[in-house]
Amino acid sequence: MPWNPEIYNKFKDIRYQPFYDLAALIKPANGMKAIDLGCGTGEQTAILADKFPAAHFLGVDSSAEMLEKSKSLETERLHFRKATTEETLNAGEKWDLIFSNAALQWSNDHGTLFPKLINLLNRDGQFAVQMPVQPENKLNKILIELVNEEPFKTYLKGYTRDSPVLSIDEYAQLLFDGGLENIQIMQKVYPIIANDHDTLYNFISGSALIPYIERLEGEQKELFIKTYKERIAVSFPKLPAIYSFKRLLLYGIKA
Repeated sequence: MPWNPEIYNKFKDIRYQPFYDLAALIKPANGMKAIDLGCGTGEQTAILADKFPAAHFLGVDSSAEMLEKSKSLETERLHFRKATTEETLNAGEKWDLIFSNAALQWSNDHGTLFPKLINLLNRDGQFAVQMPVQPENKLNKILIELVNEEPFKTYLKGYTRDSPVLSIDEYAQLLFDGGLENIQIMQKVYPIIANDHDTLYNFISGSALIPYIERLEGEQKELFIKTYKERIAVSFPKLPAIYSFKRLLLYGIKA
């Protein structure tokens, strides 16, 4: 999936606040061996490395385009690797901190994935994950409605990407069953104030829209974008518009 760091980073300030909120839950520990799953450009991993000077960090991402930005950030305590979350799981390496900010929503079957991730924690290891609550966010709802309608259903050959994000109750059970203590789970709204509808389109175009746009070309792509923008305008009739973007923060310590 071709990520565009420039488009994604247009909303850097909006995307960073949940990261800082998640990072604030982490407790420092000497010699902490930490991994950042879905590290993107590596900028946030570098912030974590600065925040926890006694830790060693590995940033992992599947996007070569994103990781291109990380090369200049490497230090003795900070390294990066191109790999998927699934490949990282299969390596079986153990960690004192598994961190992931706005990335695991791209991995399927959280009921299987999360226990495997938690199993990679050492004793007293920390698990800190943040994801958008895709099933409840308005722009995602508009998108799913659109791709299930004609002619786009035909254009996309029936492709849809159902969100793997579960409910708070389900994550609570997964973290508890995984042997985590001091469990903290919270849903928080990070409002986006948009002076025009293009701002809302541009926000989702750098993330959830990507797998659909990459499957369309020419007039089909143009019609899809035009129709999606029209749906956004209908759904947000008042400008400036507030988009109540919901995110889920999960944290626990391995007993």
